[in-house]
Amino acid sequence: MIAVLSDTHSTDGHDLQGRALDAVRDAELVIHAGDFTTETALDAFYDAADQLFAVHGNADQPAVRDRLPEARTLEAGGLRVAVTHRQRGGTTGLAMFGRESGADLVVSGHTHQPTVTETEDVTLLNPGSHADPRGNPAAHAELHPDNGGVRGEIRDRDGSVLREFRVEGQ
Repeated sequence: MIAVLSDTHSTDGHDLQGRALDAVRDAELVIHAGDFTTETALDAFYDAADQLFAVHGNADQPAVRDRLPEARTLEAGGLRVAVTHRQRGGTTGLAMFGRESGADLVVSGHTHQPTVTETEDVTLLNPGSHADPRGNPAAHAELHPDNGGVRGEIRDRDGSVLREFRVEGQ
C-alpha cells in the first residue's frame, strides 16, 4: 500500500492520528506533497514511514526547502507518479506538469481539499490535509497496486472512504 498525504503544517511532529497514522505505519511507501512546515515535522515523517518520497511546499521553512525538491517523479504501484505541492494554472497546470513528466498520476496539495480529477491523459490527486483541513474533512489517500494500475481511496481520519478511484498504468 502507498499512503499519500499533504499539508501537515506542523511545528512539532507529524500530527498523524487515526487511519492516517495507521496508513503511514503500514505503507511500503509514503508520498507527501509538501507543507510539512518545520524540520521537526519532516523528521517525524521520516521516523514514521518505511520510505518517504516528498517535495517541499510554499509554507515550508528554508531548512525544509533545502532538503526537498519542488517537484519529482517516481515509479510506484505500476504507475509513473509526478509529485508537486502546487502548480500555477490550477487543474490545467497540473495536467500539463503530468504530461511533461510522462505521468499516469499527479499528486499535489496546497488547497487542503481532497479531490480526484481525471483528465484525458493523467489523473490528478490531492489527498487533502490530515492535520490542518481548513473546513474540509481531515483526509489522506491510499493506493493499492492492482493489475498494472492502482485502486485508490481518499479516507477521512476515522477511515471512512470519501472517494474511490482507479488509475491505469501506461
